[in-house]
Amino acid sequence: MAWLTGNQAGAKAIVALAAAGLLAGCTSAAGGDDRRVDAPVARGDAECPGVKAPGDSRHRQLRGMWIATVSGIDWPRDPAHSAERKKADYRAMLDRARALGMNAVFVQIRPTADAFYDSPYEPWSQWITGTQGKDPGFDVLKFFVEEAHARDLEFHAWFNPYRVARGTDRSKLHPDNPARKNPSWVRAYGDGLWYDPGIPQVRELTTKVVLDVVNKYDIDAVHFDDYFYPYPVGGKDFPDADTYRKYGGGLRKDEWRRRNVDALVRELHKKIHEAKPHVQFGISPFGVWRNRTSDPNGSATRALQSYDDIYADTRKWVKEGWVDYITPQLYWEIGNPAADYRTLARWWADQVEGTDVQLTIGQASYRGGGPGAWRDPAELSRHLSVNAGLPRIRGDVYFSAKDLLGDKGGQTSRLRKDHYRTAAIPPAVEGGKAPRPAGSVRAVATGEGVRVSWHLSPSRRAVSYAVYRVEGAGRPCAPVDPTRLLTTVRGASIVDRTAKPGVTYTYYVTALDRLHHESGPARGATVTAAEGR
Repeated sequence: MAWLTGNQAGAKAIVALAAAGLLAGCTSAAGGDDRRVDAPVARGDAECPGVKAPGDSRHRQLRGMWIATVSGIDWPRDPAHSAERKKADYRAMLDRARALGMNAVFVQIRPTADAFYDSPYEPWSQWITGTQGKDPGFDVLKFFVEEAHARDLEFHAWFNPYRVARGTDRSKLHPDNPARKNPSWVRAYGDGLWYDPGIPQVRELTTKVVLDVVNKYDIDAVHFDDYFYPYPVGGKDFPDADTYRKYGGGLRKDEWRRRNVDALVRELHKKIHEAKPHVQFGISPFGVWRNRTSDPNGSATRALQSYDDIYADTRKWVKEGWVDYITPQLYWEIGNPAADYRTLARWWADQVEGTDVQLTIGQASYRGGGPGAWRDPAELSRHLSVNAGLPRIRGDVYFSAKDLLGDKGGQTSRLRKDHYRTAAIPPAVEGGKAPRPAGSVRAVATGEGVRVSWHLSPSRRAVSYAVYRVEGAGRPCAPVDPTRLLTTVRGASIVDRTAKPGVTYTYYVTALDRLHHESGPARGATVTAAEGR
């Protein structure tokens, strides 16, 4: 998916959305820095004994977007821009993502055997400055993570495990690049250079690279996309005959290749959780595992098969529990004769049934305004309507940021109108525990709207807070309605700019751990929004 392109109409489209009243109207009272460490801690008398937390209902959704950095698809706009300009562009993307109801970003930090951080294994990425190995002057990944968390966006660190370069000229690699220092690890195939997944040292390098990031940065997840063995090019086989002779062990070549990929996935899942149990491991594979004509367990499709063509046994990873989430790229329209969206959504929902693997769907924002069904701005909206009838589907991720934020083909406006009118909390993940509630909620009418503040939870597990709003004077202690979620924030206050003058509201606040387990509400606060603003 990282090779795809789209339009650049983001700013203009967001202005249009704002004019239509479709953007969220809550901000932190801290002016962008939501981490209010100086806020008071909740007292026990602010809790509501016996009032349970909201359940993990269908209103819990992961809503994410891929931010592709290879070739500067989404960031940076221009590698020649100053560090401050690049930072401002990234902050603007995140602000727009929050305004559109997103709660996660999937950011490409190792696009081509290079790094968006100071790595002991690989050079700085060429996609930051235009020159591989050139220090950009700041810790890009630290900045990425901190800015995402400041907006209460999950940060999924997106790695490409085997792609080395776009183009086959090895001399363009930095002298310290492991691919240049170990030329026997690298294969030229199609229009790029690739690490050979059958070489044990290659898998070891990928594992070291990922664990280095897991240990050094406060990421929420490690994320791979669909590139393992490269997609077939021109009917030519990937040139790994020598590697197969050395390591094949009597297996057929296709079995051996799948075993190589399986080994990396299985080992990484284990080691990531050993290093930091809360860090999730997820993969976004090509959307078809196998066609039913090849395997009775396959889908009723007629398309390329990840199992046979890129040696990715994605169904096995789900059944074995080697991934925490799976996000198949279902980039086809409803009714596509070779790969119908509805058919594939149901097939994937069936695969995760009875497992602990969370299923989200990769959606093709880049296709908005394209031929056929994609001319209709409602195509993606219809996909989410299909998902609503499949409870195992827990959210969607859009490729890519510029197309989602740019409202390509009018798709984003329609999504917002039909499905994203309210905020959402990602589904809870196993291994967490609800923190103690927040407390002492206070609501004050101001000229900007309503300022809602609270005392921080006394629990160390509390990372963020969910603010719910109901019209009228509600009971101080009452269950919260998930459909009334106003926003989430990593801090102790917000300003509700959507409050209508003269209308009375009651606000409730719950606390969340980083795996989205939610406390019961603190005692609510009632206020009438100021007239005349």
